Amino acid sequence: MSLIKTNDLQRIFEKLDKNGDGLVSLEELNWLLEKIGVQISLDELESLVGKSSLDLNEFFSFYGSISLKQNNTSRSTSNEVVVVEEEEEENEESDLVKAFEVFDLNGDGFISCDELQKVLSRLGLWDENGGKDCRVMIHVYDTNLDGQLDFEEFKNMMFLTIS
Repeated sequence: MSLIKTNDLQRIFEKLDKNGDGLVSLEELNWLLEKIGVQISLDELESLVGKSSLDLNEFFSFYGSISLKQNNTSRSTSNEVVVVEEEEEENEESDLVKAFEVFDLNGDGFISCDELQKVLSRLGLWDENGGKDCRVMIHVYDTNLDGQLDFEEFKNMMFLTIS
C-alpha cells in the first residue's frame, strides 16, 4: 500500500531537487526524512541507498521500499495467512497512527488547519500563492464538521486517497 500518490511523490522530488539537476542528494533526502521524524545518519542512509544521489525512478523505488512491507516467507496454511493479514492490518494502522502524529503537532488528537499548513510548508508542499485553503482541504474529509480531522477522519482520507 502506498500512502502517497505518484504525482505527489514527483512534486516532493522536484521540491527536494533544489538545484534542478534531476537528482536528489542524500543530504536533501535526509533533510526530508528528518522533517517527518526519521532520524538516520548520512552514512546509514548511503549504506541503505547504495549511492550518493537518486533520480526520480530511484526515488520512487526508495519510497516503495520503505513504505511497502515485503514478506517473502512462505505460508502453508490458511491460519498462517489469516495471522499475516491481521499483522499487516495492525502494521497499516500503526503506520497511519505515526503519519497522523506527524500532522498533529500539539498532540491533542486532531489535525487543525494551522497544523496541516505548517507540516505541508515544512515539507515544501504548501504554495502560499496557490490559492488553496487548508480549511477546504480539511472540510472534504471532516465528517463531523468540527473544522479539524480526528484519527478516523484522517484514516478515511488516507484510504480514499490511495484507492
